[in-house]
Amino acid sequence: MNDGIGGFAVHIGSRVAALADGDEVLVSAAVPPLVVGSAIRFTPRGTHKLKGIPDEGAAFSVKEGA
Repeated sequence: MNDGIGGFAVHIGSRVAALADGDEVLVSAAVPPLVVGSAIRFTPRGTHKLKGIPDEGAAFSVKEGA
């Protein structure tokens, strides 16, 4: 099935989401700089080798802000 969505960013998002526990949201290292100044906080969840991605990437758990 091809729903017209693809590319490296979609692939990375899918791989990072698959690392998440059932009660958490994970994002790639690209997201925290985009929301600087917001109430969103992140907890590092390590660096991971993602299948199909040449470089390792950091994952962050999203936490409620202050």
